[in-house]
Amino acid sequence: MSFISFFPISNKIVLESFPIIAVIGKVAVGAAVVCAAAALVVRHRMRCSRKWARAMAILREFEENCGTPIGKLRQVADAMTVEMHAGLASEGGSKLKMLISYVDNLGDSISLFKHISKQFLACIEWKDSARDEKGLFYALDLGGTNFRVIRVLLGGKHGGVVKQEFEEVSIPPHLMTGSSDALFDYIAAALARFVATEGEVGQDVVGELTKAMERIGLDMCVSALVNDTVGTLAGGRFYNPDVIAAVILGTGTNAAYVERAHAIPKWHGLLPNSGEMVINMEWGNFRSSHLPLTEYDQDLDAESLNPGEQIFEKIISGMYLGEEIIPFILRTPNMSAMHHDTSSDLRVVGSKLKDILEIPSTSLKMRKAIVELCDIVATRGARLSAAGIVGILKKLERDTVKDGEKQKPVVALDGGLYEHYSKFSTCMESALKELLREEVSDNIVIEHSNDGSGIGAALLAASHSQYLEVEES
Repeated sequence: MSFISFFPISNKIVLESFPIIAVIGKVAVGAAVVCAAAALVVRHRMRCSRKWARAMAILREFEENCGTPIGKLRQVADAMTVEMHAGLASEGGSKLKMLISYVDNLGDSISLFKHISKQFLACIEWKDSARDEKGLFYALDLGGTNFRVIRVLLGGKHGGVVKQEFEEVSIPPHLMTGSSDALFDYIAAALARFVATEGEVGQDVVGELTKAMERIGLDMCVSALVNDTVGTLAGGRFYNPDVIAAVILGTGTNAAYVERAHAIPKWHGLLPNSGEMVINMEWGNFRSSHLPLTEYDQDLDAESLNPGEQIFEKIISGMYLGEEIIPFILRTPNMSAMHHDTSSDLRVVGSKLKDILEIPSTSLKMRKAIVELCDIVATRGARLSAAGIVGILKKLERDTVKDGEKQKPVVALDGGLYEHYSKFSTCMESALKELLREEVSDNIVIEHSNDGSGIGAALLAASHSQYLEVEES
């Protein structure tokens, strides 16, 4: 009985144990799967972590190579001054062209001879306009991606600028790469529309624009052709006689300043009565061993339309800043928008990366890295711009405070990069103070010359009209 009774009990225990073993087996298998999955996740994260660490190492190296400590900035400023001297000494003596603008007086009377440069202002006047610096004058400010049509009403010697208006027009991408006829027809048509509201670069701009106006029956003539930076200098001096230099920081970059005529060895003509001459530096072509260039700058230069040229422009101007971050894709306005993103999750950065690079989602740390990259590139450009300005001040011996000197030299600035990229302009002005030290920087005025190039162009056109009238009589 006991045997018989034991067996069923024993058998029951064994049979009931099978499910337990099965469950334990399932748990063991499940745990193994989980462990394997966890191992894959950990390995993936480790790989991602290693990739992120490498990315951060590249970023740190890029930051170091883009560094602009005060000592390097002083070297750049000194090199700019040296190249200015060399460019004034002889044609081709420097990468800085130091072009003589033939604008020899920015005071009451201005002499102007035609001079063509890469960027320009075509100054236009009514054929029947008065020739005594009175009347209605028009200017075209042609930039890299847009142009402005500007209307200026001059009130004579004592009337100044009575009224000014402007309209900004975007240049369609297909016209930038199309024929010169199509481009200038578009410009002339925009000019005609603008006039009605009142009651390929590198060719002969005056001729092309004149022919375009004739094609559409617009009875106007080109009075003068002026480099935009020279125009900004003239416009700045019109409002403030203490303006000694002008700098454009926009799609491109350039600088012009008032030089002492006797300090231009390559000038072989009679010295102007004013004793001064406006010099168009074409400083975008400045280069020096002291410029903090990286392998990415070299790649960008190699892929550009003008390898080996405009090196300074390629590291500080609006056309190229964004491409330092994402070559040939990111434009500086997008870079500025990301750099100025103050939202807690950097949603503007995420949106730009999604729209431009088609990356559907990005982590916050990646967005922060992008903002940091924007800061590195913009800071380098802004501080180098400041060094360039200091180089000009050193050439003019205005980088020190002289005893008894009350006049504060003024530098007029214009261009979309300076005007709209506030982190760039703030950093540039801060670097100027750092370079010049407090007592000198307090004596230097940086002034935004809004539409200064258009006003200056109109003034030069009016003065040139007077010059032609005297010559004809």
